[in-house]
Amino acid sequence: MTKGSLYMVPTTLGGENVESVIPNDVKEQTSQLRYFIVENIKTARRYLRKLDKSFPIDDSTFFVLNKRTDPGEIYYFLKPIEEGHDIGVISEAGCPGVADPGAAVVSIAHSKNIAVKPMVGPSSILLALMGSGFSGQEFTFHGYLPKDRKDRINKLKKLEADAFRNGSTQLFMDTPFRNMNVLDDLLNELSDQTLICIGSNLTMETESIITMTVKDWRTNAYDLAKKPTIFAIGRRQ
Repeated sequence: MTKGSLYMVPTTLGGENVESVIPNDVKEQTSQLRYFIVENIKTARRYLRKLDKSFPIDDSTFFVLNKRTDPGEIYYFLKPIEEGHDIGVISEAGCPGVADPGAAVVSIAHSKNIAVKPMVGPSSILLALMGSGFSGQEFTFHGYLPKDRKDRINKLKKLEADAFRNGSTQLFMDTPFRNMNVLDDLLNELSDQTLICIGSNLTMETESIITMTVKDWRTNAYDLAKKPTIFAIGRRQ
């Protein structure tokens, strides 16, 4: 029996306009899938109905993958592929497998010689990098910052030093409810002339992506609470 494939299905970054950010071939391929590994069943079902209003939700199977999922369960999630079915992995936002639990599924899939097929969709990391004016030749995405403030400040100062030393772009993020804590640390702990790019609500009608010095941000900062946000430290090209 021929194995199925693991499709990495992109979703929106939080906006409602699927048509403007999800390619037609992604919609068509996803509409053919009936097995899904998702972070949240409710939001995944809602997204599938946005892609295809007639999507047969009740005929589909959903496996939940989050930080509480036992790694051993993932082998069970992939069983339909051994039976010839394709499976789609859907994150809560953007491209699955990047800064979310989907990477664990891909790792196990490779160990089982399962074909992995990532599909094109919005990536907040690349969108922020494209709009920052910073180096796209050398950059690092650090994911989520430490929760502890002392550790977070130490991390930010290290990223600042790396950006100064070699010109590499340092990208990072945090949960929306901690965005203002991150912003406060950036503006209170980093040098006046350090350049910071802040991209929030990317791809949405309220999108904002701005690069300024720390000094300028202190008088132009805006409320980032509850807004999906990517931060970057770098220097102009």
